[in-house]
Amino acid sequence: MAGVDTERIERAVLEILVAIGEDPERAGLRRTPARVAEAYADFFGGLEVDPLSHLADAVPVGTSESGAPATSDAVVLRDLAFRSVCEHHLLPFVGTAHVAYLPGDRVVGLGRIPAVVDTLAARPQLQERLAEEIADALETGLEPRGVLVVLDAQHRCVTTRGSRQERSSTITVVARGALTEAAARAEIIALIGGVAA
Repeated sequence: MAGVDTERIERAVLEILVAIGEDPERAGLRRTPARVAEAYADFFGGLEVDPLSHLADAVPVGTSESGAPATSDAVVLRDLAFRSVCEHHLLPFVGTAHVAYLPGDRVVGLGRIPAVVDTLAARPQLQERLAEEIADALETGLEPRGVLVVLDAQHRCVTTRGSRQERSSTITVVARGALTEAAARAEIIALIGGVAA
């Protein structure tokens, strides 16, 4: 992929300003096309990154005396802040991700999970698909026994336009493998705390 074409974005933003009846030469707007292009390069930088690259340095966990993996039953990362852009209106949605996995034969450094979330969020997205893609990446990259992804986000297309539900948020839950079992999923949800199953 060639990356974000900032010059083309600048031209498009200039056209939008004219289309809404603004003067793009007005002092406050002169740098707006460049600013928007810089912001979009950041918002959509994940299109150029393979999320699996963050999991490439996963390490074997070894085995206990019983032959089972020598690691904890679950790895849970709570309260990972993320931001993305809804593909329907190109407005942001911001929230918190909670990610858990039951290690198989490999684990990865804890900083790698937020990197996966950030990479996949830095694309035009739907919250439902984002949760699925995070779970897919962890399944493919780590081959865990189970994965659970919970996203809780506020969508600016809901809070600032249309019905303007300023305090609403959307929760999506994706479970895979052993964490599709209700009791196992409920146990992880309890560890996350305060999120409905």
